[in-house]
Amino acid sequence: MAIMDFVQRFQALQLQRDTGNELIKDLLIYCEGMETGLRLENARLAKELEDAQLDLDDARRSRRDLQQQLNLAQQRVGQFSVDCDSMRNRNPYIMVLIDGDGMIFNEDLIHQGIEGGKQAANALRNSVLEHCSELTDEIEIMAKVCANITGLSKAMRRDGSLGNPDDLRDFTLGFTQGKASFDFIDVGHGKERADSKIKECMRWHLRNHNCKQILLGISHDAGYAPFLDEVVSQDDRCRITIIEGPPTVRELVSTGLQVLNFNNIFRAEKLVDRLIPSPTPPSTWAGVTSIAIPSAPVAVPPVPVKTNGTTKKLTPITPIAKPAWVPNPRGLDPPITVNATVLDKIKRRTTNNKLCNNHYLRGPCAKGDECCFEHQYKATDEDLKAIAYLTRLNPCLNGQDCELEFCIYGHHCPSVSMGTSGKDPVCNAFGCRFGKEDHPPGTVIKHPRKERWEKDYERY
Repeated sequence: MAIMDFVQRFQALQLQRDTGNELIKDLLIYCEGMETGLRLENARLAKELEDAQLDLDDARRSRRDLQQQLNLAQQRVGQFSVDCDSMRNRNPYIMVLIDGDGMIFNEDLIHQGIEGGKQAANALRNSVLEHCSELTDEIEIMAKVCANITGLSKAMRRDGSLGNPDDLRDFTLGFTQGKASFDFIDVGHGKERADSKIKECMRWHLRNHNCKQILLGISHDAGYAPFLDEVVSQDDRCRITIIEGPPTVRELVSTGLQVLNFNNIFRAEKLVDRLIPSPTPPSTWAGVTSIAIPSAPVAVPPVPVKTNGTTKKLTPITPIAKPAWVPNPRGLDPPITVNATVLDKIKRRTTNNKLCNNHYLRGPCAKGDECCFEHQYKATDEDLKAIAYLTRLNPCLNGQDCELEFCIYGHHCPSVSMGTSGKDPVCNAFGCRFGKEDHPPGTVIKHPRKERWEKDYERY
């Protein structure tokens, strides 16, 4: 074997060693890379684990806080619910609203004055409690009657159910004094003032949960039906009841609300005009302005009167035909029957001895001795009628809006009569002081005041 064979074999062995070394070197480099990557991944995962643990701790604390807040909120809601129920059931009451212009209390109660008012208050309260027996535990009854007392007094006198206006005034006082929660309110003169007050009161009490029931004394007036349809929801229908005095009108019946009959307190009949003239002379100043004219025309015979040495006959005053016209809202003034002789005597008084209207028709004159008119004259009942008749020729400043029951001035022209044709009313006053709205439509003004009604006062 030659030496070169050994050399070749050595070289082959050396090549194998070098290849193994390269393999080991590559393995070491790969392991180092893997180790570095794993260390970085491990650090990342450790960081994420730490963050997750922090988040978990924070979430645990937050959940506990939220749970505590939720428990506290639930406790508060429960307390609020208890308080709300307590407030709803605290001071419960039943509201009674009565339109006194149409729901009239029984005459026997009104005639008793103050005592009758107190009896009416007690009877109304007992009747309400009787029909609302399920609500009687510690419940208050509140009542409010709204009416134009002056107008109601006039209507009742025309109906013949009231003789003395003071009885009605005393009755309203007794009703108010009968119970602390009962009120009889005078809304004064004006269209639908009682209606509007009752409607607004109902709106307010309907929104109040302490109000368990609302009783409405409105059976006579169909005008409330649209209002009830508007404000009463389906849930509130059980809280609304209509009190019946006069028969309930068809429009209110159609609303389907419950109706209670209180005829033991309220009269079932509506007021009608049964005014019968009375020949009794007036006993008060105000009574002069409310004397009714006789039903049949009564002519006053001519009476001779001496003037300046000559004798003349006075023209008798005979009631004249009046047009069928009623102004609103006050209406026609009650007519006054005057003696022709007395009227002429009062007219002939000059400025120096002219009688004071305020003194003789309203009572002592407020000006006293400073007044320029006569106060010392002893006027008879016939004189008072003449004074009232002449005063009525002066228009009231408030016209048909006047609320004084015994106003001494005129609220419409008293000088209007039917024309000769029987069609057109005619104003016979010289320089009539009343406005065109104080005359019937179509009135012919024979002697207008040119300075005031130069164009539009001659006919309208």
